[in-house]
Amino acid sequence: MSAVSSRHMPLASNRGFALVAVVAAAAILGSLSTHGGADGWHWLHWVCKPLATLLIFMQAWQAGQPISIAYRRRVLFAIVFCLLGDVLLMLPQDLFVPGLISFLLAHACFIAALSSDVRFAARWQPWLGCLAFGAGMTVLLWPGIAPAMRVPVLVYICVLATMAGQALGRAVWLKAQGDVRAASARYASAGALLFMASDGLLAWDRFRTALPWAALYILATYYAALWLLARSVERGCVDRGGQ
Repeated sequence: MSAVSSRHMPLASNRGFALVAVVAAAAILGSLSTHGGADGWHWLHWVCKPLATLLIFMQAWQAGQPISIAYRRRVLFAIVFCLLGDVLLMLPQDLFVPGLISFLLAHACFIAALSSDVRFAARWQPWLGCLAFGAGMTVLLWPGIAPAMRVPVLVYICVLATMAGQALGRAVWLKAQGDVRAASARYASAGALLFMASDGLLAWDRFRTALPWAALYILATYYAALWLLARSVERGCVDRGGQ
């Protein structure tokens, strides 16, 4: 087949990004209002928190030119587990462990996606750097973690750090190869780092010291992370030669 110029609408159109941003902001506002005692705003958090994640799922699902079918499928499964975790963590019952497991499965799916086209730990330096960060957070948080929670939290930190390390290593590898997927990989690596930041803030707020306006920082970095990881599904406009 002769060479063609592949053109399509970008995954994150201005309208789609604006809609996600507005709904995410409403989820944050509802959470802040709830913590402040304004129960009349509670519905906003309940509706908009999972809705924002669902909209991000739709962004990834509608990618016009995905990196690969396998990559998109695994990212979509990851976002579904994030959606389940969102619901579990906002319910009035203490479902922190089931929510933690849901997000752990999400990170496992992200790792599977990020390893689908670049071998695992292709660049070991970023991976070790993320593990070192996770180890430092563990040391700082350890005294505040209940004994029954220590193993689940430790496993989660290891999986999260591994996901971020693989995302960064993949981005470095693809850039070094001059691969057209390098731009997409930068979105994934930025999303992974923001996911670490979001979970780090959540853990600090829960196990160390209560943070003022915690929901603002935690949810803002969380939705930015998810959006960037969803954005990484899109290969981008490239010229493809004959096959």
